[in-house]
Amino acid sequence: MTPGVDAAAVTAWLREFARLVAENKDLLTELDSAIGDADHGINMDRGMTAVSAALENESGKTPAALLKRTGMTLVSTVGGASGPLYGTAFLRMATAAGDAEGLDGESFAKVLRAGLDGVVARGKAELGDKTMVDALTPAADALDAALAAGKPFGEALQAAVRGAEQGREATIPMIARKGRASYLGERSAGHQDPGATSVTLLVTAAAAALGGGGA
Repeated sequence: MTPGVDAAAVTAWLREFARLVAENKDLLTELDSAIGDADHGINMDRGMTAVSAALENESGKTPAALLKRTGMTLVSTVGGASGPLYGTAFLRMATAAGDAEGLDGESFAKVLRAGLDGVVARGKAELGDKTMVDALTPAADALDAALAAGKPFGEALQAAVRGAEQGREATIPMIARKGRASYLGERSAGHQDPGATSVTLLVTAAAAALGGGGA
């Protein structure tokens, strides 16, 4: 089996995520201004800009090495809760990737699931809390289900995007139970969660950059 998601593919994924974050920086900050500290877009853009710069020196590395570098960079450059949460996600992904030079579809799904588990463990959040977990969980579930049904990796990633989008939209009526937004109580309802929104960009970037790889 020829590995589909190798170091070059992971780099492309991370660069596409950085591009989407920059493109949607104002939206993310606007969403966060309603129920948070109004800095999610700014923080994520700073972090992913730093990741893109760090990747310049990581050529020839394994997917795990790139994911680890990403996690460490986000922890050190992103403020608020997003840095530790995204950082933990990528560090857990790196561990799950192991020493592999490339990942097939099922292996990548396990990597994404490990990232989700890391977010849940670090943030103590669950479905319905109005956080990034509400988009990342249905994305991982949809990816697993599509692969189990025998769908090609690219189609499975598109299913993951749809799962993330549905999860993102589902946060709008929710009352936040975690993070800064939880301080607002019922006033947090009616607003789309910024973390769920940026996670959807992460999954969208994976579909765009990795859709032709995997097996």
